[in-house]
Order: sequence, then C-alpha cells, then structure tokens
Amino acid sequence: MKQLYPLFGIVTVLNTPFKTDNTIDFRALRNNVSEAMNAGVAGFLVPAMASEVYKLSEDERVKMVETVLEKVDRKLPVFAGAGETEIGKSKRIIARYLELGCRNVLFQIPYVDDKQFRAHFEELAGMDVEMIMLQDWSASGYGLPDELICELFESVESFRCLKIETVPAGVKYSRILELTSGRLNVSGGWAVTQMIEGLKRGVHAFMPTGMHWIYAEIYRLWTSGKEEEATLLFHQILPVLAFSNQHLDISIHFFKQLLNRQGIYPTANVRKPLLPFDSVHQQIADQLIDKIIDIESKLK
Repeated sequence: MKQLYPLFGIVTVLNTPFKTDNTIDFRALRNNVSEAMNAGVAGFLVPAMASEVYKLSEDERVKMVETVLEKVDRKLPVFAGAGETEIGKSKRIIARYLELGCRNVLFQIPYVDDKQFRAHFEELAGMDVEMIMLQDWSASGYGLPDELICELFESVESFRCLKIETVPAGVKYSRILELTSGRLNVSGGWAVTQMIEGLKRGVHAFMPTGMHWIYAEIYRLWTSGKEEEATLLFHQILPVLAFSNQHLDISIHFFKQLLNRQGIYPTANVRKPLLPFDSVHQQIADQLIDKIIDIESKLK
C-alpha cells in the first residue's frame, strides 16, 4: 500500500523575473529561491501559471527548472510543470526535465472524458517519472471525477500528489482525503484564500506565490498547535488576498512588484499581453506591499 508522500507545508510557485530587455533574469530567480528556502518552504513548482508559463519558450522553461534544481541542490523537492495540452509537446518537455535529473513533474491534462484522460495520463506516467503531481483545475466547477482520481492513484505507483484548484475546493479536499484514506498528498493551489479551511480539513501542502515568510509561519503555527495565532496572522493578509486573487494577471503584477520592492527582483516586468495595472491598482498595491514588508520584517 502506498504511503503518504512527505510533502507538508508551503510549495512556492515562482514568478518569472524579466530583465528590461524582456529576457529571463536567472540571477533574480536564484535570489527568490534563496529567500523562500530561508523562510522555510517545503518545495518549489516551476514553471506554472504564475510563471507566465505560456509566454515562455520550451528552452526557457527547461532553463528555469535547471536553475532552480541547481540552487536547491536536492535540499527540497522541485516540481517541473508540464502544462501542455498536446501530448507530444508534454512528452518532449518531460523528457528534457528528466535529462536534467528532475524526477518530480506536475501533469496538467485537458479533460474530455475518463477514457481520453486516463490514456493521456498513463502515456505520460510511463516516461520514468518518479513522482507525479496531478493538476485538478476548474475555474467554475468540481474538476476531475473523484472516481477517476482514485482509480489512477491506486493503479499508477508514481501518482502521489494532487493539486486541487476547483470551485469550491474545501469539500473536494475532504472527499479525496477520505476516499484515499489520507494516502494521496493533497495540495491547495489558488485556494490559499481559504488556507485556514484547508488546514482544518487536513490539506498537506499549499502552493501560493510570494509572501514566503508569512505563509510558512502560518503553516508552522497551525501544525505546532497554535491555531489561534495562525488564524490571526492569516487575517492580516486577507486584504492582500482579496486584491491579488481577483485575477491571475493582477496577482502576477502584484507579486512581482512585491518582489521588486523587497529587493529580490530588480524589475517588476511582465510579458504582454497581460491585463493592465492602472493607477488605482497601483495605489492599493503600494499600501498592501508596505503592509507585507512590515509583517515579514517582524517575522524575520
């Protein structure tokens, strides 16, 4: 019987830093990894939606994974994102990740029906991937069928983690944990806005962007029995979550500006097209970033 994969805490999804010439700033990326490790995160996911992944070339994606692997130096797990909808493209980039020595891969597979999804999943799983994290994503519904998730978990040895990003997420966390007897590692993605609910439901890991020190401290407090303190700290960042989570593009703008103000990224540049960040956004963001910097300076 599979044992629970030991992934507990904050798995940071890394924004892609861009120089003024629109190329990737790999030194800044390493700075962000160092900051997150110092804060006590449990691992990394790169590249993913918050990385502006579909604006990155295949070579850029591979180089990002290579850079993070080198910086982490096997101290923490690194999950390489394979978010292509075409199976041929997914297989090609997974093969390149494996050549780097990365054995943990996030599968994001389009769902048409159970038969199609199962075939796509099993073909990718046959590529000598040691640990599969499956993306269960839906912006407006319940995502993948519970029965399909459980079937794949029981039949594919390397399928060990599930990243749930559905609406709502909470009830699905509980269902999947119950159906797999807690053996499938469950992570919350964009539902960091419901982080306390996720902790109450037994979610093992959370996958936010930025605010490394705050998220790691909330998790540490909760799991050490200081639930009230964890909740109070979480409440301090609710205005940030309400603002940044209104749209993925707003989140990318916001957290890049935070990283820039923290001195981690030299620029807050994004790749277009992206929703505009106007003067009202900027005014709100500046105030919220001041708040985050103040909280994290006290935690450090």
